[in-house]
Amino acid sequence: MKHENTRKIIIKLIPAAILVVLSAFLLRRDVWTFWTWWLLAAVMGVTAMPLTGRLFRNFDDKGWMFSKVLAVAVTGFITWFLTAVKIVRFNSATCISITVLCGAGCLFLFYRQHRKGVECLPVDHLDLVYREEILFFAFFLLWTYLAGFHPAAYGTEKFMDYGFMEAMMRSEELPAVDLWYSQGTINYYYGGQYFAVFLTKLSGCRVALTYNLMRTFVAALAFSLPFSLIYQMVKDRLGLFRIEWKRSLPAVTGAVAGISVSIAGNMHYVVYGQILPLIQKLTGEETTGYWFPDATRYIGYNPDVDDKTIHEFPCYSFVLGDLHAHVVNVMLVLLFLGILYAWIRTVHSQDFALKKNSRREFWTQMLLMPHILLVSVLLGMFQWTNYWDFVIYFVVAGGVILFTNIVIFEGKIKDILAVTAAQAAEMLAVSTLVILPFTLQFETMVQGVALAKNHSLPHQLLILWGLPGALTLLFTGILLWEKLRGAKKKTPYHFLASLKLPDMFALIMGLCAIGLVLIPELVYVRDIYENGNARANTMFKLTYQAYIMFGMTMAYVIFRFLAVFRRKWLKVAGGAGLFLLVWTWGYFGNSVNSWFGNVFDPSRYQGLNATLFLETDFPEDAAGIRWLKKNVEGSPVVLEANGDSYTEYERVSAMTGLPTVLGWYVHEWLWRNDVADLNAKAADVETIYTSGDEEQVRELLEEYDVSYIFVGSCEKSKYGENLNNEMLKSLGGVVFEDEWSDTYIVKVW
Repeated sequence: MKHENTRKIIIKLIPAAILVVLSAFLLRRDVWTFWTWWLLAAVMGVTAMPLTGRLFRNFDDKGWMFSKVLAVAVTGFITWFLTAVKIVRFNSATCISITVLCGAGCLFLFYRQHRKGVECLPVDHLDLVYREEILFFAFFLLWTYLAGFHPAAYGTEKFMDYGFMEAMMRSEELPAVDLWYSQGTINYYYGGQYFAVFLTKLSGCRVALTYNLMRTFVAALAFSLPFSLIYQMVKDRLGLFRIEWKRSLPAVTGAVAGISVSIAGNMHYVVYGQILPLIQKLTGEETTGYWFPDATRYIGYNPDVDDKTIHEFPCYSFVLGDLHAHVVNVMLVLLFLGILYAWIRTVHSQDFALKKNSRREFWTQMLLMPHILLVSVLLGMFQWTNYWDFVIYFVVAGGVILFTNIVIFEGKIKDILAVTAAQAAEMLAVSTLVILPFTLQFETMVQGVALAKNHSLPHQLLILWGLPGALTLLFTGILLWEKLRGAKKKTPYHFLASLKLPDMFALIMGLCAIGLVLIPELVYVRDIYENGNARANTMFKLTYQAYIMFGMTMAYVIFRFLAVFRRKWLKVAGGAGLFLLVWTWGYFGNSVNSWFGNVFDPSRYQGLNATLFLETDFPEDAAGIRWLKKNVEGSPVVLEANGDSYTEYERVSAMTGLPTVLGWYVHEWLWRNDVADLNAKAADVETIYTSGDEEQVRELLEEYDVSYIFVGSCEKSKYGENLNNEMLKSLGGVVFEDEWSDTYIVKVW
């Protein structure tokens, strides 16, 4: 028996050993940083299990995968808060100290719970935990390997995202100086990039590597967290497994959910990337190619009208490689949804009973549940990481709480309204309070809400959202018909009370997602893009979250149709839905091939260094930029030519984190909405580079506190013959000069 157990253990360890060896082979020198981040997340997650295990005590895995994100969120947010109120300095020592103290608190909590006989570790489901960890490692490795084929922090929003990280790495105060507006601090939702920097300082790694690791880390969690949540929902719906083949359904459905959230596309890929080319081929027409961003730029582009919109989704973000606010926040919103479902399970569990002995005891129980407090804090964090998610998930949380309270209080309207209103007010108050260090310094970019003047064509909405919308509405209709048919009382209470908890949660997610799709057809949030792109930002941020909730809802609904409902036509509908959903997974292969090239040839792996492109794309400037990064400490102002957003301009500030007088114009216009000031600064920058009046130039250098002047490819291109090299070199000492390219850096005296 002993030898048999040993053999089983060895067999189980084979996948782990294969993945470790494979990671070393594929990632080469980067594997040490990769292993460091995986191990850091694992240790932080295990240490946080006394807290996570209590929150997710009704999950088989006790929230094992969610514990990684919870640990990062709690320790990172505490560090940020204490830094923002100027109690501590933002450096590696602070990050490590606060993380260790939080870990000690969790160990003390474990000791207290152990003495009371409370189990917070998944000791009865270690096989599940092992499988989840293997899957997380595999997806983390997959995305990290792919990132190494296109690691450059150059193009789209990457200059901004990478620059934010470098700026915060240099700063011991938060918010850091705005690298593209040296006279101010960052006035944007920088929380996502902050967490990347926090983990960078905690792990002792370099931003050049962790920029890519953070996005692959989030991509892996975008599979693992939906897997864990939907696994538990399916397990709860099935109850005890009496049929052998059904024992695999939770894992299979969880995998479908994880894939659908993290690597799937939408039906645009199926229609325009698969079906139409096939028809063209059969009819002898010239086959049109498929460019993967088309799935995110459809409404307003095909046909071409003055209503350009954006409808991105996680796989597109992970492939493209931006580390923007909405991308990093994916792991936090999934944690948020996991906690909400854990809360529902807690209040419906057998060991939960309303304490109505006194009003004080009752309200204490209703308002001080750790789940409610934690989602309130997360809502506050969303105002700093991605404000749109604060609005979206406040509504989602409100829906979950309202539906749950209807059941708890057995349809008693006064109790339902009183408790729901109190909990909503609590969430709003706590979320507002915890994020005050950010909001007190932040100037909003929102210019109001307006009625939508343009609308999507019906067939466009059908292609993008028809599949998840149809499955959700069909599921809703079937539940209504099934639960209310023949019922003596057809009230909301009796309907909700008759639902299984996972059914109710899937229903809420699906209906909220439909609402998010419909809102941009009615109203939009006004901003600087209103002329021609009025609905773009609103549709982008709302439908991004709709996609995430739809991905999990579809997996669960298809499981219900195929494995629970007995009607054949529903099984057919489930089979058709699964077929189309799996077809959208092909988007991953198309986008990977388009963006990364032949990833089956490991010799083409470039590595994770996000700055290697400097030698090829900016050969004249590369040495000068690296000199600044190596020799300049703190955040002195380095002058470089300013330019338009999404261009090669601001390569110096972006790659070093050193602030310049003015950076990407449209971005600063969005963040500060002061065109006159930006135009004045642009004129002053030009004056410094081209004027022959030394007194005027020195006054401007003093006004903007410029310490270094960079003269390279962009400056030569922009100012041409007007560039006054002689004057610039006379303003201080030339501390760097490249004889081959004539790029030089002047330290101002």
